[in-house]
Formats: sequence, structure tokens, C-alpha cells
Amino acid sequence: MTKSGSKDEDPEGTASELIDRRIEALFDWRGEMLGRLRALIREADPDVVEAVKWRKPSNPTGVPVWEHAGIICTGETYKDKVKLTFARGAALEDPAGLFNASLEGNVRRAIDFHEGDTIDETAFKTLVRAAANLNDTEAAKRSKRK
Repeated sequence: MTKSGSKDEDPEGTASELIDRRIEALFDWRGEMLGRLRALIREADPDVVEAVKWRKPSNPTGVPVWEHAGIICTGETYKDKVKLTFARGAALEDPAGLFNASLEGNVRRAIDFHEGDTIDETAFKTLVRAAANLNDTEAAKRSKRK
């Protein structure tokens, strides 16, 4: 699979094209926010792979997902927020205190962005890199066990 997925995967386009359309369809601050977060994820990890998962009739466009040796994070939009959920966020150090949602779980952590919020770009990219590194480390451990 290429970084942006393959045309063979979905007749509607690559994952990157589907995410592009999702962002464009929002028409408001949420599209701008999701687009900016996506750009920062790509800057933080040039090897990130985009995917769209969990498509269903109630959510035909699915959920944008960024992966590197496993899921780094997902990006969902709601009426009042853009939520980035880090699949293994509870295992990540967050010295800047970016995580502000889903704090009670043992595995995931999320960042809710609301209209007018600013992004601490340096801290955010550090968090994305840490998630990718954690996935790499776990993947290496799994391959050694085989």
C-alpha cells in the first residue's frame, strides 16, 4: 500500500482523496481545523499512511485514520468539535497537556479542538512522533517474538 492508499482499495478514490473530500465538505472551521491537523501529522511523520475506516450507512464517509506501524490517531468531526483520538495515548508522555478528553481510559486519549482553539504545533508534532515511535517499538517486539 502506498502512503495514501491505492485506487484498488476503494472505487471512490484513495484514502487521501476521501479525506480531502471530507474536509472540503465541512465548509466551516471544522474543515479548516481537520485540514491543519492533517498537515501537522504529515509534517511530523512523513511516512504516515492515511486510511478511512468504519464506513457505514450512518457515516458513509468513514473516519480518517493516520497509521504508522499501527494506528497513530483518528480524526472525527462533531457539531462543536474536531476530536483526534490517539489509539495508544495513555502510553504517551504529554508534558504540554494536550490530551483533554477520554482521560479515564487505560489505552486511548483524545484532544478535542473547538472553534477558535489554537494548536501548539510543536507539542502536537512531538506527540504524533511519540505515537509513531511507540508503534514502531511495539511492532519490533512483536516481530522478535515470532
